[in-house]
Amino acid sequence: MIAWRGPLVTYAVIGACFLVFLISPVSGLNPSYGTGDTLLAAQSSYFRRWGIVPAELLSGSPDVLLSPLTALFVSGSWLHLLGNMLFLYVFGAMTEERLGHLEFALFYAASGCLALLAYAAAHAGSDQTLVGASGAISGVLGAFLHLFPRARVTSLFPFLFFLPLRFPAWIVLIFWFVLQWLAARGADSGPGVAYLAHVVGFCLGFLYAWVRFGRGARVKAHPAATEGEGQP
Repeated sequence: MIAWRGPLVTYAVIGACFLVFLISPVSGLNPSYGTGDTLLAAQSSYFRRWGIVPAELLSGSPDVLLSPLTALFVSGSWLHLLGNMLFLYVFGAMTEERLGHLEFALFYAASGCLALLAYAAAHAGSDQTLVGASGAISGVLGAFLHLFPRARVTSLFPFLFFLPLRFPAWIVLIFWFVLQWLAARGADSGPGVAYLAHVVGFCLGFLYAWVRFGRGARVKAHPAATEGEGQP
């Protein structure tokens, strides 16, 4: 029997997100969707078909029951896709190694769906479509904070002129969480940015790791194991 090695679920999710994006009307690479107003109409229809519309989701219609899951594989732009996948690549591999393939896959999906459902419940009357893996990836960040708080992360902070500096993961991730929490208190004013989903996903991920493993779970990571950005 061949044992699966490496963060296969992390790589599979990244690959699936890229594939879905490339064949979607959002990438601009599929000529079958046309151009101009025709392309914009296709994009709008695509988001509503596969993303979450809080008002529709909470109506209980069977047609949208799977939308919290499908929304995890939909990206709103190239920048949205690349930013999310970078964070998943950086923090997903070690988290998957600690949880195991199957548990990580279930944890990722559950964190993302619950984070999106929390956002939908808080914006029950909203007709704005929500897409993206940010809630699930935030859950991975929360779990990583509990499991590997001392791992060194190469971070780029805008207010430090994007100089690559290495900090312990707990500094980077707590700083990131505070930014998301402050933005969420501003009523999610940024278009297409569901800060509340980030906050909920992060808290769920940290809580799951804490309940699942307790204080004995923390592992000292290899000094060069983790690199990434400090701000998504």
